[in-house]
Amino acid sequence: MSDDKKQTHHEDDKDMIKLIDNLNRKDDVHLNRRAFLKASFGATVAIGLATTPFGIFTFLRDENGEVKRVEITDIEDLAIGESRNFNYPTKNEPAILVRTPEDKFVAYNNKCTHLQCPVFYEHKENVLLCPCHKGYFNVDSGQPMAGPPQRELPKILLEIKDGKVFAVGREVRHG
Repeated sequence: MSDDKKQTHHEDDKDMIKLIDNLNRKDDVHLNRRAFLKASFGATVAIGLATTPFGIFTFLRDENGEVKRVEITDIEDLAIGESRNFNYPTKNEPAILVRTPEDKFVAYNNKCTHLQCPVFYEHKENVLLCPCHKGYFNVDSGQPMAGPPQRELPKILLEIKDGKVFAVGREVRHG
């Protein structure tokens, strides 16, 4: 190969190296459309998650800013080892109140976390049972014990005042 061709070929290589260096620049990675869309999506999700507690807080409050209290029953009307169905926080959301053998009151959303079948209290075994697929939940914690459910039942916060049991909110739980 002649010296002119070698020099031309060598200059072409330098030009190609400049192009490759241009493609590998870190600024290009940070300033492209895909990175912008990822950052925008991430920011949207972060803002949505950050504001969710405020939406729940507002949902569980009435127009005066008070916690939505729903009377469920009188204490005397629910014997130890019995349960009562009610709706909370809206009329379309079924829930279950249980007076345990230890004389504690607990309440949960009345939909199985597997396929939303109704949950019933089984006094003999002291469990919450979903008869659709034989899912069992611990009465004291709402955690699944057997069957297909993998998540705990949403817990409803209770208040006992003047001989009455009230639903006063929902506990946000993860696990």
